[in-house]
Amino acid sequence: MNRLMLVKHDGRLLADSREVAEMTGKRHDHLVRDIDGYMKYLSQNPNLGADNFFVDSEYKAGTGRYYKHYLLTRKGCDMVANKMTGEKGVLFTAEYVTRFEEMEQDQPKVLSEKEQLMASMKLSIEHDETLEQHDSRLTHLEETMRIDGAEEHRIKKKANAKIMEVIGGKKAPAYGELSRHVFSTFWRDFKNHFTIPRYGDLPKKQFEEGLRFIEFWQPDTSLRMEIESTNYQQSMREVI
Repeated sequence: MNRLMLVKHDGRLLADSREVAEMTGKRHDHLVRDIDGYMKYLSQNPNLGADNFFVDSEYKAGTGRYYKHYLLTRKGCDMVANKMTGEKGVLFTAEYVTRFEEMEQDQPKVLSEKEQLMASMKLSIEHDETLEQHDSRLTHLEETMRIDGAEEHRIKKKANAKIMEVIGGKKAPAYGELSRHVFSTFWRDFKNHFTIPRYGDLPKKQFEEGLRFIEFWQPDTSLRMEIESTNYQQSMREVI
């Protein structure tokens, strides 16, 4: 038995009555006559919808003449098969059921309005979750990103200038005696303020705050007094 070929018409899968006749061993004109009878009874009940079973059509023969044939839906094949007995009827039933299932599985599923709404809601939720995850990753990145090399350079340069200002410059006596201590004190205060092990670990989002800290930093009272005392004593020795 040859495989039943199905065609797609108006979104439906249909079998050609000529193939059905060949597979069931019936003359095609006899099958058409039988279907004409089915259509007569189906048409009397509009609730059944005759076109849910059979679609009236025609084909052009090699002679150029046109002949009537039918396209059968799955329900139409069911009706034809139910009138048949014997081996050919069984084999035809098995074949058309298999072919319709194969073709239906290959077709994209048409969703109902409710299913479309549910699918849309699911996509929306997944989209929102994706955005939330994206925002979370960005937040994490902002929290963990450290200043880059150029920003490290600006921090160090500004800190050096501030420390030199506090000491009184390279020519100040305190520079030779206390510069290491003042530098050490500054960086200790900087790291303690931002709770970091080294100034290069300053979070990128706190870079501007780091610059402001340097601008307003001053050594504690004891160190300021020590710097002033060292510079004063040296200036007094120079006067004497």
